[in-house]
Amino acid sequence: MQVVARATGLSPDVLRAWERRYRAVDPGRTPGAHRLYSDADIARLTLMRKALAAGRRIGFVARLPMEELELLVAQDEARPAPGPLASRRTISPLPESSLLARGFAAIERLDGPALERVLTDAGVTLTMPQMLEELLVPLLQEIGTAWRHGRIGIRHEHLATAAIRAWLVGARQVQSPPAHAPAIVVATPAGQVHELGALMAALVAESAGWQVIYLGVDLPADEIAAAARQGEARAVALSVVYPPDDPRLPHDLRRLRRLLPGGVALFAGGDAAAAYAGVLREVDARLVESISELREALDALRRRVA
Repeated sequence: MQVVARATGLSPDVLRAWERRYRAVDPGRTPGAHRLYSDADIARLTLMRKALAAGRRIGFVARLPMEELELLVAQDEARPAPGPLASRRTISPLPESSLLARGFAAIERLDGPALERVLTDAGVTLTMPQMLEELLVPLLQEIGTAWRHGRIGIRHEHLATAAIRAWLVGARQVQSPPAHAPAIVVATPAGQVHELGALMAALVAESAGWQVIYLGVDLPADEIAAAARQGEARAVALSVVYPPDDPRLPHDLRRLRRLLPGGVALFAGGDAAAAYAGVLREVDARLVESISELREALDALRRRVA
C-alpha cells in the first residue's frame, strides 16, 4: 500500500476508504492479508485522483469503467486554463465547498464532534494536498477573519485548533517515508506559538518522501540548527504565523543561517512570513506561499539531493 500511495499521490487512508466505500479497486490479497495491487489498479487510482483534482466527485468517478474514466480525464486536461482574473472555484469547483461551510458552522456552534465528522468525510473525498489547501487552509483563514471581526471568540479558535491538530497528527501517523529519505527539520521560530502550519508542513514533507524531524513551536535558532546538524538534515522549514512584526525574528533568522551547515535549504511560510521577506532574502531562505509551492520545492530539492 505504501508503494501505491507514493505512486498515486493518495494517502493510505484514502486508498482504504475508496476501496471500502466506493469499490474503486478490488486488489488481491496475500496469505497474510496484505493487499496486492495490479498495474491496472494503480492506473485507475491515478486517473481518479486527476478527476477529483479537476472538480469531479468521487461517488461519480468511482462508478466509471476504465475507458470512460480515461476519456473523462482526457477531456478535463484538454480544457483551457483559466485566465488570470478567473476564479478557481468557478472553473474547477472541488467537493470541499460544502465541507468548508459545514466545518465553519460546527465551529460557530462549538460542536467538536461535528467538526471531526467533517474532517473525516473530507479525508475520504479529497486527496491529501486538496485536504490541506482546499479545506484546512481556507478554514483557518475564515477562523482568523471571523475572530478579527468579533464573530467568534477564542473558545471557537481553540476548539477548531484541537480538532484540526488531532486530524493532522493522525494523518502523519500513516505516512511512511523511505528508510534513506533525506531529513528536514520542521519547527516554528522563537516567539511563534501557532502549531498548525508547522504540522501541515511536516505532513507535506513526509508525503513528498522526506524524513521529518518535527520540533514543534517556539524554538530558538540554536536548537533548530543543532537538530539539523544532529539529524544531518538537508532542509529546514519554518512556520511563521503571528506576529508579523516581531523585532527578534530577523536576528533569529540571521543567527539560524550562520549556525546551519552549508548547503542546508531554508524555507519559511505561513500567514506572517511575507512580512519578513527582506530578511528571508538576506539569509537565502525561500518564501513559500502555498502548500502546493512547498510540495513542489521539496520534490525538486529531493531530486537534487538524490
